Amino acid sequence: MTNLELLPQEETCPPASPDSGTGTGPCLQLWPAREVPLGGVRAMSVLRTLPQRGLPTVGAWCFLDSFGPDRTAMSVLPHPHTGLQTVTWPLAGNIRHRDSVGSDVVVRPGELNIMTAGYGVSHSEFAVMPATDGGGTDSNADDGGTHLPLQRGLQLWVALPDDERNRPPAFEQHRDLPTVNGPGFTATVMVGTFAGASSPATMYTPIVGADVRCEGAAAFPLDPAFEHAVLVLDGGLTVDGQEVGPGPLGYLGAGREVLAVEALPETRFVLIGGEPLQEELLMWWNFVGRTHEEVAQARADWEAQAELPDAAAEAARFGRVRGHGPDAGREAGRIPAPPLPGVKLRPRTRS
Repeated sequence: MTNLELLPQEETCPPASPDSGTGTGPCLQLWPAREVPLGGVRAMSVLRTLPQRGLPTVGAWCFLDSFGPDRTAMSVLPHPHTGLQTVTWPLAGNIRHRDSVGSDVVVRPGELNIMTAGYGVSHSEFAVMPATDGGGTDSNADDGGTHLPLQRGLQLWVALPDDERNRPPAFEQHRDLPTVNGPGFTATVMVGTFAGASSPATMYTPIVGADVRCEGAAAFPLDPAFEHAVLVLDGGLTVDGQEVGPGPLGYLGAGREVLAVEALPETRFVLIGGEPLQEELLMWWNFVGRTHEEVAQARADWEAQAELPDAAAEAARFGRVRGHGPDAGREAGRIPAPPLPGVKLRPRTRS
């Protein structure tokens, strides 16, 4: 997914403090989600919990959008990325992913897409429309039989470290992720290692991401060298005597060996974490870089590809996503880059 804000802010994400080693110690801070209207052909809004002005990253996780549940025909035309990995985790509805590496796959709930942008990649995402019975309804749907699919999911970005951020682009999909069970909980390990189970997804920093279902009292082992955060999707948690419901990002700090919770029935949450990032990032639109000039060059390179013939576009920095030519109907075209801001913003520090 792309950041479709019409005037995205340039965000400088400072590194974690070297004096504190792992950053903030164990804590619970609730960072509210902000609603971001994405507009465009999707006409949908998302709830964004990363980056925040006072919390730009959690480990190398630098972006977290939650969308749905909503009946929306997701239609995201080709757009570029640099310096990051996209992590797509659908909760309801199927998404077709195509990219300049040559991938053309459908990702379903319980499956994981990881796209490594490196020096430059482009991709598109479209909702898979249900088969209809001829009357505009889905004869096989179990969610009301309406024509538009129910869509819900998470889109996350992971910043690539400096020594990996210019690597060639790559894509991988994982359909059989490890699950782990414990007293009162079951979890799917999206990336990294959680509760003794390790995901096969290729990552480039020490990191963890898990989709957890639980109720009642439960305790989860954590890496004390990591900082962590939780995003409740359904139900609710009580952590350190404080209630955490759907919406805000619950930042847990670093130094925890165990996360003990009380969970409402049918609670579901996502846990993210990693070693506190020791690098300063500059994020704007869909680019993660280190300097204003680097981001401006990425924007210029993407815009320059707009007028290239197909063969030249395929050889250019961001490549070409097949299937979006002038004869592709509603899937024809690409997303142009918004204008850069007129000033450089100062680094944002954690509050």
